[in-house]
Amino acid sequence: MEFIKTLLEQQPLMALFLTIAIGYIVGEINIKGFSLGVGAVLFVALAVGWFAPKSVPAGMVGTLGLALFLYAVGVQYGKQFFLGLTSPAGQKANFIALVGVLAAGAVSLLLMKTSGLSIGHALGLFAGSGTSTPTLQAAIATLGNDDPAVGYSVSYPFGVAGPILFLYIAFMVLKPKIEASTVAGLELLEVVLRNQDHYGRTLGEVIGGLPAGVQIVALRRAHHNQPPSPGHVVAEDDVVLVVATSKEAIELARKFLGEAAPGRVFKDRSDLDYVRVFASRAAVVGRTIGDLQFPGDKAVVVAQVQRGDANIVPRPDLVLEFGDRVGMLAHRNDFASLRKFFGDSIKGTAEFSYISIGLGMALGFLIGAIQLPIPGIGKLSIGLSGVLIVALILGQQRRTGGMNWTIPLSANLVLRNLGLTLFLAQVGMSSGPKFAATVSQNGLLMLGLGALVLVALVLPILILGLFVYRMPYDEVAGIVAGACGNPAILAYSNKLAPTDRPDIGYAMIFPGMTIIKILFVDIVPAFFR
Repeated sequence: MEFIKTLLEQQPLMALFLTIAIGYIVGEINIKGFSLGVGAVLFVALAVGWFAPKSVPAGMVGTLGLALFLYAVGVQYGKQFFLGLTSPAGQKANFIALVGVLAAGAVSLLLMKTSGLSIGHALGLFAGSGTSTPTLQAAIATLGNDDPAVGYSVSYPFGVAGPILFLYIAFMVLKPKIEASTVAGLELLEVVLRNQDHYGRTLGEVIGGLPAGVQIVALRRAHHNQPPSPGHVVAEDDVVLVVATSKEAIELARKFLGEAAPGRVFKDRSDLDYVRVFASRAAVVGRTIGDLQFPGDKAVVVAQVQRGDANIVPRPDLVLEFGDRVGMLAHRNDFASLRKFFGDSIKGTAEFSYISIGLGMALGFLIGAIQLPIPGIGKLSIGLSGVLIVALILGQQRRTGGMNWTIPLSANLVLRNLGLTLFLAQVGMSSGPKFAATVSQNGLLMLGLGALVLVALVLPILILGLFVYRMPYDEVAGIVAGACGNPAILAYSNKLAPTDRPDIGYAMIFPGMTIIKILFVDIVPAFFR
């Protein structure tokens, strides 16, 4: 054992990545649906730090990891975050989440006063109950010691398992009727126009009466397929190719237009054929579909966009991202020029601009370092939350001039998970000795206090969302996931409520509540000096 200890202390980077590997192995252990996931890295790191105290890598490693995590999250969820701030539904959801987060903060401070905890331990309980690693980093930076890491590691398991338990109990008690989403992709149907009310009207007028999420992407007339022109005057026996996001929507469109006519469009590919390409060229990424000037002499119709695992009905205002798969109806002679126009490289699913991420993170660090004087508190800087704020703004903008700020989803996930893992490993290893000493002295007390902070976070959200505002269960589940922040809670919400509302709620709530938690641990210590 002494040999292993010496080896780890002589090779801190080896110790770091060995900790990460063992942490992920432990995180995959599943007990009746519960697993620690990436959080297990922190617990393994605490053990390694206790066993080999001198194996801790430089603190810069953890700072870099967390910055990468925050930037990737902000760029991905920027659009949803600002939508949540401006829409009535988003404002209500953010208010409910804010009540829960502030209640958890207040309870953590109350427990500090009544139980004799240090301010660091109390803020660590607050960060751990919300499974917020950025909040832990901010608390450590503000206090200048590792006390928050101890409270964080004690309350983190409750932060993961507690919300899942609350959601399960609420689901079993309320028994909400939630229909699973049946959308596995886009639905297509060829329809011959039989509704006499449409004859003589323009196609644009007919399209305006279609259900939401339905589009016409091709028109067949006089034995020829052609792109749908809004000014085309509809006549009997015209055939249209309809695209929708669900079978229900496609059926409503069929009833509105006429009768199904399978094969009328697809059997003739002399005028229009189908081609799919990867969007990997910088000139098209970050631009809307309506702004694209397609090459070739024939008209081109964008019929489908696949982003990650999701299929999206194309709209003129849809902004393309690196790695999108674009499905088009075009003449075969234009296929080669279209592939060249879009780039059509699978590498686009993992590539991004290092210039954009370098400038974005540099600006975030600069803003985070600015010290603002606050009366009664002193000078306050937002630290790494500056990176998150800048990333949210850039994620909303998507593109500035010729600069693309977006990151492909696959690359985003890699950056995010790598950054979070590096931070958890580094901070856990540096906190190992103090964690062992604290838990041995009053571990049971802190476990109980961590559970109380978690209850203060989740219970107000459930009460306000389900019983005061009477919101749907799946929407409230998304708010809980976003306020707590752990992806495992979001995954469990999707199991209970297999709709898109938990994902939308998480995206709207998570960035804002992360900033609130960081500001809380930045400001509160000034009142206890």
